[in-house]
Amino acid sequence: MSTAAPTTSPAPAPASASLAKRLGLLGALVALLAVLALPTPAGLPVAGQTMLAILAFAVIVWMTEALEYSVSAVVIAALIVFLLAYAPSVAKPDGADMGTGAALNLALSGFANSAVALVAAACFIASAMTATGLDRRIALTVLSKVGAQTHHIVIGAMVVGFLLSFIVPSTTARVACLMPIMMGFVLAFKVDRKSRFAALLVITTAQTASIWNVGVKTAAAQNMVAIGFIEKQLGAQITWGEWFVAAAPFAALMTVALFFIMTRMMKPEMKEIAGGQETIRQQLAELGPMTLNQWKLLAVVLVLLGFWSTEKVLHDFDTTSTTLAAVALMLFPRIGVMDWKQSQKGFPWGTVVLFAVGISVGSALLQTKAAGWLAQLIVGHLGLQMASAFAILMLLSAFLIVIHLGFASATALASTMIPIVISVLSTVQTPGINIVGMTMILQFVVSFGFILPVNAPQNMIAYGTDTFDAHDFVRTGIVITLTGVVLLVVFAVTYWPWLGLMVTRT
Repeated sequence: MSTAAPTTSPAPAPASASLAKRLGLLGALVALLAVLALPTPAGLPVAGQTMLAILAFAVIVWMTEALEYSVSAVVIAALIVFLLAYAPSVAKPDGADMGTGAALNLALSGFANSAVALVAAACFIASAMTATGLDRRIALTVLSKVGAQTHHIVIGAMVVGFLLSFIVPSTTARVACLMPIMMGFVLAFKVDRKSRFAALLVITTAQTASIWNVGVKTAAAQNMVAIGFIEKQLGAQITWGEWFVAAAPFAALMTVALFFIMTRMMKPEMKEIAGGQETIRQQLAELGPMTLNQWKLLAVVLVLLGFWSTEKVLHDFDTTSTTLAAVALMLFPRIGVMDWKQSQKGFPWGTVVLFAVGISVGSALLQTKAAGWLAQLIVGHLGLQMASAFAILMLLSAFLIVIHLGFASATALASTMIPIVISVLSTVQTPGINIVGMTMILQFVVSFGFILPVNAPQNMIAYGTDTFDAHDFVRTGIVITLTGVVLLVVFAVTYWPWLGLMVTRT
């Protein structure tokens, strides 16, 4: 019995959506020109004002999805090149214009960031999982061990999401793998697609993926954005293990809370699925025994996970280097699990380009002193100069949660906001504030895309199953977000200070 959900041709975009995108693009262009036309404020270089104009364009385009993300990345890179070319160099404000050569270096600087290589390598691992079917086998194996009770099936789906977050470093790939399996169960169990059980299963799967984007450094591209800026701006490294120690307890408690929130707000119609376990076992049996390529891939990812978790403890190999080595093994003739042609099936090159250009935008904001000027403005107007680390964390967290409502990509949000966050934290005079640790915690908040289906690609994949209405996602997502905020407060007054992540311990 096939587990794939029935496929349908994508419906054409409604006229209202097309109009909104056209208005969004028009608004972005107006904002770009308006900021460029303003008198240059004191203390802000012309190049910095130019980058703020490009930032305004980028934020509006990303918030309205006026352009496809990959297309927007190319457009933004072109704007950096041709607008900065006519701005004086920050180092010599009275000298000649920067020129296209220097501007091009800024526009492409993100491609030289090691985090981009890690994201690209992560996409290869996700492709290998799909090509060999190992992700599907892991999911079915776990689900075959749980009972036929609906709550147990939900727990099984959450466990699968948790396990895959370690070995499939792409949220979209994880959820894209799991949704056909979940829909296959719904159809095989003869459960109504619009039932509360189907909605419970699908929404919980998507939200679990978002939660473990927080818990595991390599689980999501937006984490790599933050790591890239932390390394470049602050000259500090956060190992896989350090991230996990700081974030995993938070994600674990969020997962427990998610189970209780979802099973009570989306209480299933039945307590048990008749013949459910037999259906799962039958689907697993149809896969046959583990193939040689699946065994090889499993060995590679487990060894890779071992290298990640022991970084700076047993060895000095960084996450990017070990991941690139793993990809080389996966593609190597005879030893590997797929060839280059197979790896390119559905490979998200647009995501990699967006990621790199997003880092370029952040780097250009820093080098043109736009981020520092904006940070001074924020600190002065919000009275953060001598605020406590806790107050700063809560205020910036609230800001990130609210602004995320307008973004459909946490990667774009991190690219836009993390350089500014670092500049704000560098500007305040709070004694002993741990800028690296605070930035990492605020990056956790960047992954709080729990409220709207459009807040994350995994949410849209879930919404595409047509098992729930948007208001179901919103009402449960608001409660999940509020729970996350409560846990932020608890961890900010207990665990994270104990680790020295908010204020450096003396």
